[in-house]
Amino acid sequence: MTQLTPREIVRELDRYIIGQDEAKRAVAVALRNRYRRAQLPEDIREEVTPKNILMIGPTGVGKTEIARRLAKLVDAPFVKVEATKFTEVGYVGRDVESIIRDLLEASIRLVKEQYGRNVRAAASATVEDRIVELLTHSVKKKPVNPLDILLGNKPKEPELSAEDKNQLAVQQDDVRSRLRRGELEHEIVEIEVEETGPQAEIPGIEINVTEMLGGILPKKTKQRKVEVREARKILQAEEEQRMIDMDRVYSEAIERAEQHGIVFFDEIDKVAGRGGGHGPDVSREGVQRDILPIVEGSTVNTKYGPVKTDHILFIAAGAFHVSKVTDLIPELQGRFPVRVDLQPLSVEDYKRILTQPENALIRQYQLLLGVDGVSLEFDDSALTAIAECAWQDNETAENIGARRLHTLMERILNDIAFNAGGGDAPEVSVHIDADYVNRMLGTDLHRKDVRKYIL
Repeated sequence: MTQLTPREIVRELDRYIIGQDEAKRAVAVALRNRYRRAQLPEDIREEVTPKNILMIGPTGVGKTEIARRLAKLVDAPFVKVEATKFTEVGYVGRDVESIIRDLLEASIRLVKEQYGRNVRAAASATVEDRIVELLTHSVKKKPVNPLDILLGNKPKEPELSAEDKNQLAVQQDDVRSRLRRGELEHEIVEIEVEETGPQAEIPGIEINVTEMLGGILPKKTKQRKVEVREARKILQAEEEQRMIDMDRVYSEAIERAEQHGIVFFDEIDKVAGRGGGHGPDVSREGVQRDILPIVEGSTVNTKYGPVKTDHILFIAAGAFHVSKVTDLIPELQGRFPVRVDLQPLSVEDYKRILTQPENALIRQYQLLLGVDGVSLEFDDSALTAIAECAWQDNETAENIGARRLHTLMERILNDIAFNAGGGDAPEVSVHIDADYVNRMLGTDLHRKDVRKYIL
């Protein structure tokens, strides 16, 4: 895991998320505490548990993005789950232990990708040899006896004479040179690939039927005629898979999930009971009680091995508009000792979101329309008008936070995006100011709260 100080973590988060300094500081400290814990003596290390975080704030202010960027920053296994998708034990639906299974799958993907990078060079060399053989037709398929397949016998290849070997070597050297120069990328070759069918699963059961029978049934293969450039991708993935020691991947993935995993519970307020003693409130409390052992530390059995949840960092988030934090069961409240309030976004925040982050919305639209030869320019008055409109709409209607900016930008640029493009379309420069923004949005439509007129 990358050893970043809390200040460095906050600085990295500032590149993508505007405001919410308190929440950034909380997650930065929680992440740094993992590194600090790893330096402790082994006898005390197991006793130090992560301080889980509860984020409280309206939608669209950056709760999910903070957790996602945090995990990406340190290359940690991360899974985001909606608390409302789970049912308590005894009901049909997903059980909470599937969260840890999903986290482990994410960890396996990370570790496998890392191992794949380590063997990529060796795999590329092997792939090049295989493509050269395919292009020189040195690999000739003989009819296969089905009995040999069942017994695992491989047919013997016929021996070549010394003259044929020399002639083939010269031909392969010539093909290899041309292949490296990129002259054969569009040549057609025939490769054998594994046939993949739909994954058959039993609803409500975390067992994949196809995987369960995979060790019994022989793998089906088929011949495909593809260009060399596509064959290289297929063979590269196949060779990397063959070179990776999957047993090591699984053991390392389990350790990484246990020590560095991050689980983000969204909509946690939706499973908070509101004082009822029957109906859906009982189910909500049941989900909370099922979540509790996962958060406080337990062992979940998976098909790759048991996973301990004692040191997984859990981050929960919710708006808590209708329910309150105190509506959660006391045991669950106690497992989220760090609580941060995320503030609603201001006009200045919206303006900064449009331009400052590395994935800023204005930059995204400039690059998108730049593909069709449209150069977009927004002056300061346009940015201010968009930010004020977003703030006003969120105040008078449903507050959806920064997501409101996507709605407004689509309305503003709808005509430009529709008319751009085409082979004979000239390159144009479009300057957008406050007048254009107000004309496209309608100055009087979004500033009235019509709900107060409805009886």
